[in-house]
Amino acid sequence: MISPVGKEKFDIQEKYGIYGESQAIKEIVAVIKQVALTDITVLITGESGVGKELVARAIHGESKRAEGPFVIVNSGAIPEGILESELFGHEKGAFTGAIETRKGYFEMADGGTIFLDEIGDMPIATQVKILRVIETGEFMRVGSSQLRKVDVRVIAATNKNLDEEVRRGNFREDLYYRLRTVNIYIPPLRERREDIPILFERFVSHFCEKNKVAFAGITDDAMQVLISYHWPGNVRELKNFVESILVLESGKVIDAPMVRKYLRYDFNQFDYARNLPIKYGKPGEQADRELIYRALVDIKSDLIEIKNLLGNLADFLVKQISSPLALPEAKVDFKTGTVVENYSLIDMEKRMIKAALDRFNWNKRLAARALQISERTLYRKIKEYGLEEERQKK
Repeated sequence: MISPVGKEKFDIQEKYGIYGESQAIKEIVAVIKQVALTDITVLITGESGVGKELVARAIHGESKRAEGPFVIVNSGAIPEGILESELFGHEKGAFTGAIETRKGYFEMADGGTIFLDEIGDMPIATQVKILRVIETGEFMRVGSSQLRKVDVRVIAATNKNLDEEVRRGNFREDLYYRLRTVNIYIPPLRERREDIPILFERFVSHFCEKNKVAFAGITDDAMQVLISYHWPGNVRELKNFVESILVLESGKVIDAPMVRKYLRYDFNQFDYARNLPIKYGKPGEQADRELIYRALVDIKSDLIEIKNLLGNLADFLVKQISSPLALPEAKVDFKTGTVVENYSLIDMEKRMIKAALDRFNWNKRLAARALQISERTLYRKIKEYGLEEERQKK
């Protein structure tokens, strides 16, 4: 029997599609219940595709503003030149093309909630005005000198590290601390793999019911592949995968080779982090024994690898200290810690960028994140080194 509190949490998850039984999801649901009944500002963080909008909808839907509007603004998708007009509205004749007076998103959200998605991409100049609206509820339309007031709750979300953006001067510190009164972090799917079977079953059930599609089942091996996969696109990628495979393999039992066929990466080429087995379709004692055994094997393997790597790198560093002038042109095999041949630092940078692009199938956003540089810098380096031309020649 489900307790009243447990039933309440279950209803919230079903109502807003926040599926999962991991500890992280349970804590998120608990926080939603706590903050929903207040007007406190909430910042939702996490990678793209983890479900930040679902959490924002749940907060609004469980709040006293539930009958009011819920307005979604994708801050990164609106051109900087018209962003303020979109947010705060404009007067007729305020700029070329302003043929009539128009309300902005904040006025549309009056009495309800505004969800500022991808707020980390918002220009500094606009951030100042957002801070003022949050603190005072006041704003002015573009081209107007009249102060207007709204009653709006603000929920923001970002996939960026705002701490780092503040240090770099890309995000206002005062707005950051004002937004993160409550910070809900949604971990990526690869960090809560026990939720994958639950999400899979929910997505299958909803899609089949909506589209009258038959589902013949999935093998244990196929589910283990899903659980072991890295899921760079998170929950959104899993949902898209389910819909694709149900349509294209209609009526067939989903097996492991079929799963690998529809996933984004080649499992033979990319060796993602070794994952502990999840208990799925196996007796509890057997799964526990496998869990412990494989964990011990992985730990032993990791210790041997670290020991060898440290020994090789130590030898390499001793050589470099005794001959420091060789360092700028030393090509290092980081697996063995040995010097293979000489080449320039520019060549090293080019190879690192090319390796990152190849690893992520030329997804520049993921490659830039792995390299810890901006996408703009990555595009410039690709052009500078002619990597796009090299790729087209192959």
